[in-house]
Amino acid sequence: MNQPSVPRGTPLAIDARGVHAALGGVEVLHGVDLSLKAGCWTSIVGPNGAGKSTLLKVLAGLLPHTGAVHVLGEPLAPMPRRQRARRMAWLGQGESAADDLTVYDVAMLGRLPHQAWLAAPGAEDRRVVEQVLRLTQAWDWRTRALGQLSGGERQRVLLARALAVQADVLLMDEPLANLDPPHQADWLAIVRQLTVDGKTVVSVLHEVSMALHADEVVVMAQGRVAHRGGPGDPATHAALQQVFDHRLSIHPVAGQWVGMPH
Repeated sequence: MNQPSVPRGTPLAIDARGVHAALGGVEVLHGVDLSLKAGCWTSIVGPNGAGKSTLLKVLAGLLPHTGAVHVLGEPLAPMPRRQRARRMAWLGQGESAADDLTVYDVAMLGRLPHQAWLAAPGAEDRRVVEQVLRLTQAWDWRTRALGQLSGGERQRVLLARALAVQADVLLMDEPLANLDPPHQADWLAIVRQLTVDGKTVVSVLHEVSMALHADEVVVMAQGRVAHRGGPGDPATHAALQQVFDHRLSIHPVAGQWVGMPH
């Protein structure tokens, strides 16, 4: 399948070369090469077991691997943890947080990379936390405990925590989990604004129709990148149909591409 390269001279947010990774002693990623443009939203899609979440964790520095990963032009492996935490924000699948923490305190955790050791939050930290909680429509329950929230409400708070980092690169694994359609649309608007602001977003999505809103789509299968291309590219649609065993078709609906099951 087609894997067009990024044109030479294009600013890269992430550059992965020859990446192998294993889970439980079983190799999941088989020599992945992937360059992601800065200031864009890239969605990674593919069937269950394709290696999408594993790849995202490798790019975040959360899984051991072989091969090379560079973030914003610097090698990931030797990057100090604090510097990495400022440059990349992570929203994981089924992300955990202490249920007795308030919504406000959970969002404030995103500011830790910017604070001195054991220092109290400053005025800028408080301003950013209020901003992201309002953006995710979670400000009104800022004093509630995380454990009192529904799954969708919790997901919005964890998104606020990731946004509070103000990182140049945001990596999100299944960020739409438990979100109803209106809040999925809100997430899409947030991602669009992030890229307008020059941020880079990389998301793993099961929602193919939502993934087709991205600037670029990466299709994975069996631990490899099968295709990368634009959401309107017929080759992208063909790759999606192939990796889903032709049980999916792509159609234009109201000016957007929509994935429909056969």
